[in-house]
Amino acid sequence: MLKNWVVMPTCLPLVLRRCHACASERFRASGKFRVNANHKVIDAWLLVLCTACGDTAKLTVLERVNVRSVRPELLERLHDNDPGLTAELLQDPLVQRRSRIALDWDDAWRLDTGGSDHLDREVIDISVRFAARIPVRPVRLIAEGCGLSRAEVERLITEGKLVSAVRLGGKLSGDFTFTLKR
Repeated sequence: MLKNWVVMPTCLPLVLRRCHACASERFRASGKFRVNANHKVIDAWLLVLCTACGDTAKLTVLERVNVRSVRPELLERLHDNDPGLTAELLQDPLVQRRSRIALDWDDAWRLDTGGSDHLDREVIDISVRFAARIPVRPVRLIAEGCGLSRAEVERLITEGKLVSAVRLGGKLSGDFTFTLKR
């Protein structure tokens, strides 16, 4: 029996970046954009607020881009402070690299298992799908979804009773499947 689990974001992740005002390491997305046009070029930033002092920092979205090369719907979303665009841009690797940030997903996601009726079966095949690129340890997901301790999950892996095509050590942010034999 194939069971589907989904890792879903519950809120926006915190932005890991050093604050110039108070030396804090965490920012939260304000959901607001700043757009500045100078003749035929445009700049756009996503504004983030320090969780300690409230100081504002800017994450570069567009930098010195010709206005005509920007899609009109993107410009409209920037001007409207679209919350969906905020979530998309925070997860964009280009924006992360350009602004030198990382994301802190602690307490910003949940695992939807669709119920626990599968836990009493002898063999379970489970497909884990990520609704967003959230880096999570598979051992943690399996422990949480099956109601086991992480040590028990590790033991099942070493005994060969928990198998997957992907490496279950480390963190994953992409879909995977595994089989649990009891």
